[in-house]
Amino acid sequence: MTTNAVFTRPIRAEETSRKITLRTRGHSHGRVTRLVSPGDIGERIKPFVFLDYFDAEPATAPKFGFHPHSGIATLTLILSGQASYKETTGREGVIETDGVEWMRAGSGVWHTGGMFGNERIKGFQLWIAMPPELELADPQSQYLDASDFHFSGPARVIAGEYDGVKSIVGSPQGITYLDVRLNAGDRWIFQPAKGHDVTWIAAHQGIVTTPEQVSMGELAVFEEGNQPIAFEALSDAGFIVGSAVKHPYDLVTGHYSVHTNAESLRIGESNIAEIGRRLHNQGVLQGVPATARR
Repeated sequence: MTTNAVFTRPIRAEETSRKITLRTRGHSHGRVTRLVSPGDIGERIKPFVFLDYFDAEPATAPKFGFHPHSGIATLTLILSGQASYKETTGREGVIETDGVEWMRAGSGVWHTGGMFGNERIKGFQLWIAMPPELELADPQSQYLDASDFHFSGPARVIAGEYDGVKSIVGSPQGITYLDVRLNAGDRWIFQPAKGHDVTWIAAHQGIVTTPEQVSMGELAVFEEGNQPIAFEALSDAGFIVGSAVKHPYDLVTGHYSVHTNAESLRIGESNIAEIGRRLHNQGVLQGVPATARR
């Protein structure tokens, strides 16, 4: 990438005046930092309802046992290192650096995963709320390599479509999710798709200005609107960008689930409880999890 590169057409400063309305460094538990939850920032940036950032050496990497989801989709982006996965649909394997896991839990699924190998692991896990027609659909998952994704300038298109580049991730309409890398001095202008009124970024490397500074470890939410946002890297920088048409439905939450209404939540939690009982009977789970109790 060329130093001091400008990616996209020149535009006037007044066109990129969207202010940051909220910023956070989240809450850390071990080597995982929770930046967004459905009960707080998730309400402001839905359909993006949950975001974890993880950065760990092998000795301190989090370990996840089998746990369930329904209603939402999880999108895990591995920025460095390797992660293992296994789910009750029968799929299992390893995600490599710059790979992605997309798992639409829908009507209910259990999965497990964690660090694999000896390299430091870094990445994000995002939850996306599904519209009513998908929140109880059959589970769907994709495990994709770095080579499955394409760039528009410095932005790798992880989900949705941007500047004519379309991801093969099976996300619903109205969502864009980008992995952006800038060299110090680079400038880039993000133009949300028509109708996208929610935009946020989370930085994992360096400092960018928008013109307000956003530094490594921060999540920043922009005021709602469709105007472009200009970024300039003050140092080598890496960040993710999410934009979307705002989810017009309520967030009805359980322990592991997010649905649009109470009845869908009841069905989803009943389904994952039944899967949990089956896993317990197979000896996969030790003890009977709360989700498997009647």
